Amino acid sequence: MSALAAVQASKRQTIELERYEAKYLVHPSLMPAIREFIAPFCEPDEHAPGTLPEYTITTLQLDTPDLALYYAKEYEALARFKLRIRTYGLDRRCPVFVEIKRKIKGVIVKSRATIPVEYWGPDLITHPGRWVPFRSERETMNYLNFVRLVRELDARPVVLIRYDREAYLGRNDRYARLTFDRRLRYCPIRGWNLWTDERYFYKLDSSMVFGRPYSPVILELKTFSDAPKWMVGLTERFDLQRIGFSKYFAAMRMESLYRGAMYSEASENCTWW
Repeated sequence: MSALAAVQASKRQTIELERYEAKYLVHPSLMPAIREFIAPFCEPDEHAPGTLPEYTITTLQLDTPDLALYYAKEYEALARFKLRIRTYGLDRRCPVFVEIKRKIKGVIVKSRATIPVEYWGPDLITHPGRWVPFRSERETMNYLNFVRLVRELDARPVVLIRYDREAYLGRNDRYARLTFDRRLRYCPIRGWNLWTDERYFYKLDSSMVFGRPYSPVILELKTFSDAPKWMVGLTERFDLQRIGFSKYFAAMRMESLYRGAMYSEASENCTWW
C-alpha cells in the first residue's frame, strides 16, 4: 500500500464502527472458486495493489500485567475489548491507528484514531501531551479514551501479530466486506516497534493452531446488520461453518505452549509444569 493510498484509506475510515463479523476456515484449494463466486457481487479493495488485492497488516496487542484482556476472551465474557495499535504495509509510510475493539453480545464496536506516521512515537501513549493533528474532535476523544484505558489498566505491549489480507467490498451494499487472512505470524514483544523485522516472527497459521490436517485461510464476513444474500449464498454454497477465532488469543496460546503449558482437549485452560 502506497503512502498516498494509505492516507486516502485513513480518511475514509469510519471513526466509530458498529458491525457484525463472522469468521470461517477454508481450505486454500477453495480460494479460486470462492473468488469466482463473489466476483459479481464484490470489487477488490482499491487500496490493495497487485493482481490480488492484498496488503500486510501489523497489530501490536496491549494487555495488562496479568493478561486480563486475554482471559476475558478465554472465558468468553459477554462484554470484552482489545487495545491495539495497527499499521498497514512495511515501508513505515502508512498512518498508525490506535484502536479499542469492543465485543458486546456479538456486536463489534470499534473506536479508532489515526496518527500520521511522522507523529507516531510510544510517548503518545506512555506520556501523552504532544500535539497530534487528529482530523476531528471525535478522533481526539477516541485517542484520549485509548490512553485512559492504557493508563488505568497499566497495559503494555505483549505481542505483534502480522498477516497478509486479501480484501473485497460489496458493490451495491451499504457496508459489506469480505477478507481472506493468511500467512499469520506473531512475535512476542515488550517494546513499541510496529516494524519489527520478519526474522523475529513465528509461524501462526499451522495445522496445530487450527486443529485441522491442513493450514487454512481465515475468511471473514463483515456487515452492519443483516448479511446480504450473496453472503448467505456463499456460506451455503461452500458449506462454511462459523468459528470463533482470535489471532491474539491463538498467538498467546502458542507462546504458552512453547513455554511449557499444557491444554486439555476439552478446554482452552492451561496448567503449568
